[in-house]
Amino acid sequence: MKGVVTMWKRFKTWYGKNISNRDARLREKYLDIRNHEVTINDMDYFLAKAVIPDIPEILGIERSVYGGQTPWDDKAFQNELSRKKDRFYLVLRRNDWLVAFIGCSLNFKTKDCHITNVAVAPNFQNHGLGYFLVTKIIKKARQLEYKKVTLEVRVSNTKAQKLYRTLGFQDAGIKQGYYNGDHEDALNMELELDGTADAVVPDYDTEEK
Repeated sequence: MKGVVTMWKRFKTWYGKNISNRDARLREKYLDIRNHEVTINDMDYFLAKAVIPDIPEILGIERSVYGGQTPWDDKAFQNELSRKKDRFYLVLRRNDWLVAFIGCSLNFKTKDCHITNVAVAPNFQNHGLGYFLVTKIIKKARQLEYKKVTLEVRVSNTKAQKLYRTLGFQDAGIKQGYYNGDHEDALNMELELDGTADAVVPDYDTEEK
């Protein structure tokens, strides 16, 4: 019996190490993207991984979108962008102005990619930037062999909900009083990454795979 227990422990150690190494290889391959130009609805933008010097502009977009408020402050974004293994943030620039960003947390144990932030400057809304960024995160989650992509959205933000449903997200419950300040409820939404997801997530970025 003791020998069986020892063999089981060795197997768990071997399995855990190999899974961890595989996750690390996938992260290195798919999250270390090359900054490059992209075309969205006939307009050229520059897509890049977010870095700490981007934070003032990210906060500026938050203020413009949320009526002068910043749901996440400078310290929160610094913490997020410092976590290289389990966070992934992208920004879009137009003529060197940061016009949109998205971020997600990556849970390598549950294989859950959770979109934490997505915002587009008011002057660039309705140009497909939010759609582009969300599809980019979905693609990365699939490349990392994740099971699902999740997010929260205000129950009053029916426009965003419509976008997410277009991409295949389904309603997954309500978080009451979720948001700071006004304590508005949040709608949980989930996208299961099964074989049907490819059909609803077209890839407009031909430069970065």
